This record gives sequence, structure tokens and C-alpha cells, in this order.
Amino acid sequence: MTARKSGFIVGAVAGAGVACAALAGVGMRMGGADAAEAPAIRPVSAGAPAFAPPPGAPMSFADIFEKVSPAVVQINVTSKASPPSLRIPGLEGFDIVPRGQKGKPGPGQGQDGEDGDSPATPKQQSAGSGFFISADGYIVTNNHVVADADDIQVVLKDGRELKATLVGRDEGTDLAVIKVIDPKAKGADFPYVNFENQAKPRVGDWVITIGNPFGLGGTATAGIISAYNRDLGDNTSSFVNYIQIDAPINRGNSGGPSFDIYGRVIGVNSAIYSPSGGSVGIGFAIPADIAEDTAKQLIAGGKVVRGYIGVTIQDFSAESAEALGLKDVKGAIIAEVTAGGPANKAGLLPDDILTAVNGVAVANRSELTREVAKARPGEGVKLSIIRDGKPRVVTVVSGTRPAEGSLLGNDDQDQDNGATPTPDKPASQKIDALGLTLGPIDPASRQTYKIDSEIKGLLITGVKGDSDAGEKGLAKGDVLSTINGAPVVSVAEVNSAIATAKKAGRTSVLVKVIRQNRPVFVPLKIAP
Repeated sequence: MTARKSGFIVGAVAGAGVACAALAGVGMRMGGADAAEAPAIRPVSAGAPAFAPPPGAPMSFADIFEKVSPAVVQINVTSKASPPSLRIPGLEGFDIVPRGQKGKPGPGQGQDGEDGDSPATPKQQSAGSGFFISADGYIVTNNHVVADADDIQVVLKDGRELKATLVGRDEGTDLAVIKVIDPKAKGADFPYVNFENQAKPRVGDWVITIGNPFGLGGTATAGIISAYNRDLGDNTSSFVNYIQIDAPINRGNSGGPSFDIYGRVIGVNSAIYSPSGGSVGIGFAIPADIAEDTAKQLIAGGKVVRGYIGVTIQDFSAESAEALGLKDVKGAIIAEVTAGGPANKAGLLPDDILTAVNGVAVANRSELTREVAKARPGEGVKLSIIRDGKPRVVTVVSGTRPAEGSLLGNDDQDQDNGATPTPDKPASQKIDALGLTLGPIDPASRQTYKIDSEIKGLLITGVKGDSDAGEKGLAKGDVLSTINGAPVVSVAEVNSAIATAKKAGRTSVLVKVIRQNRPVFVPLKIAP
């Protein structure tokens, strides 16, 4: 299930530039293979520098910059003018520089700028960053920098402008690979940098980023690693456990590298958290191991192939576990099983709780998705599940994960915000313990709320505003389908389920609610 949330995390693509992130390095000094122990601070004597850095701080990042900056490029993209798609809906768009403002043909002009017989397709320009990973011209950047590109040019540190082509891109990680194909670069031996997957920097270690913020190519910034394993709440977080850094990054830095103090790439700048659109010291980078593996697959086949079992899932929270009497159980709960998909063929069911994949424990839906994605299509995937309170293992033969766009489309349901609510029926009854008013689903209700004929349960006709249900967003028109895994089609069954939970000493129940024909699990507190 696609996670969507509001906030200010934005993808780092640009018209004049791009937003992005970076991360920190390891060690106590620049250069060399081993970190040297920093000397203690001594009093400044005559003729000594006026500033003595604290232990662990380099006097300058200049050596690193000189070493790696030739491998970092500015990426200029020309594409058809259309509203760019954001990775998180509802946030501000990216700045666009129309071609007409650059003296190039605009709408209604021919290729030489004269009036044409028909309007030309409007064009837009955007810019980002990238870096060479091989001497023969392969460059890593962000998917959102080049996703809709009609023309790609890279600008090297020495000022050369070279034509490049898209090799492959991956929406799941927001990564892409392009390659220089300009005849002027034939036989060129490009400077490149390497990914660092072994010496993982610690939180607090130095990081330096180089990129193209606001079109200012070759810009270096430095900071530290602020945190690991950040979830941005967007679709990429199913495959990327982001690194948070505080090195300033802005629009145009997207796709640029983050280096440790030995000049090794530890991440690819991808997003920032920003109320204003500029850097506030919270940026996010894709870890090097994920970037390297994705780049290798894109170079080899132009796409990334991931395992797929065909379920819609959501986090199985601690509150949900308490409602079912499953203390300390973590994982993901199945809301839907795709008909005819691998999970369906293996016998997985809605309400099954997934706790491990091939023996690797998973704490949430993102971890589950990442582990399943590691499987090759056709491989058996052993899933540890809990069904009806009992553990079991189910083997699913992995399929091939469809493109992220097609999966997202399944989550985007048409909404009829102008629907007129059906008046409460005499048969509706208040369930004070849950703060809900429930009634039967009649033909008029199905038409009003567009409820599919196969959906069974009770129609929510009222929600008490200050109840737990109200605070968690349940609304009139939702369908209460199950309580603690048991189907409910009558108020008596609801009351019985609540009584059973109370008798077991539980203070909440886990309900399945159907909204716009999609299921979601919600733990609800039982009011006294």
C-alpha cells in the first residue's frame, strides 16, 4: 500500500536547480588509508595559525574537493513542458525555465524563431547533478532529474558540454544511469569515483557534497551524518533507508554525490525537508550500497527486477498487536491479496500478519517489501506469518514486481466528493464503546458511497468527533468489515466482539474498514 503523507520533504529536481541531500565521512584526517588520532589542542604560539580545529576536525576540505570534483557533473535536461510529478503529492512544484526565455524556439515559433504554421510543443529546461562511476562515461543521478528528458547534456568541471543518453532509470529508488555519447568525447578517459560499502560512517562523522545548486555548478558543502534509516513516507522508502545529513543542499543538488573524508561516495543526494524550498540543514541521501546495486542492474539491463508476491500491506503497529493479544509482535498485515498473484496461489489471506521473510525478521511494511524485492522471479520465498493467533510458514513463488507507476495507479481511486450522504436509517445503532453509529448496507448506500456489491459489513453512518475513531479519521460512508479478524454484519456481532476483547483484558480492537473499496486496518480503543 502506498504511504502518503503531507510535510515538506521534496524531491530534488530543478528548473533552475534541484533539492537534494548528502552525508558524512569517516576518519580523523584527510587522505591516506587509515585515520590518525587527532592531536590535543595546544595553545597558539607566535606564528601559528590563529585557529586550531577541535579534535577530529580537518583544517580544510580542499584536498578532498580537488581529488573528487572532476568526477561530478552538471546535468541539463530539456523536456516537454508539463507539470512535473512530485514524489509526495500536495507539495510545491519545481521551478521551470521555459525555453522561450532562453532565446530558443517557443510556442508558435519555428526552429529558427520565425512564426510557424502550427504551434511548436512547449519545452522546459531543468538541471541537476550527477557523477561518473566509470572511465567510459557512465553517470549516476536521480530518476526525477532525467525521467522525462528529451535531451540530456552534461557539463564537466573543465566547462565541456557533452551529449548524454538515458541508460535506465528506477522509480523505486529514484535512481538513474546516463552515459556520455558525444562524438567529441570518443576515447575519453573520464575521472570517476567509487562507492564505499564497507567502512560505514558513524552518526557525527564528516561528509562533503558537491553539486549544482541553483545552477551554480561545482559547489561544495560540508556537514555531518545526522541519522540513518530515515523513512520519507513516499514510495521510494519501500526500497531506500535514507541517510540524513546536515550539509547544505538545495535545488540542483539532486543526483550529486556525498563523500566521506577519503573521497569515497557514501550516498546520492535525493531530497530535502524544507518549509521554504531552501536548505534548512535536513537533507537525505540514498546509501551507497543501494545506489551501486541499482546502477549495476540498470547498466546491465536498463531496469531493476524485483521480487513480488502480490499483496497490499500496512504496518502492524504495537496498538494493533495489543488489540489482538499479540504482545511484542511486529511486522505487516495483509489488507488485500491480488487475485491470481503469487500470494493468492500460495494461500495467503487478508488479515495474515507477516513477521519474517526467509528467516529475516521484518518490523514494518517497508522492511517486508525490501526483503521480498531481493528475491529473483521464480524463487521460493518463505514467509513467517501469524494466522488466527498461530504462527506458520508459507512458501510463495516470487513473481516480478510491476513498474511502480502501475502499482500506484491501483491506489488512486476516483473520489466523488459531491456525494450526498445517505440519511441515518432507523436501523442504525450507536456503539458507544467505539464511538460509531452503524447500520446495514442497502442498495441506496452502495450507490451513494460507490460500495462494490461483494463488500460485506456495516455502514458507518456517524462518528463521535472526540472518540478514538473520530481522531483516527473514520467517517460516514466507511464500511466496518471485521473486528479482530471476525466478519461483522450485525450490531450484535460487533457488541459480541467488543465483549470478547474486554473479557480477555484488552483495551482495544483491530477493525478492518473499507473506504472507496480499499481495506485499511485501524486499532480502536474501547471506551469505558
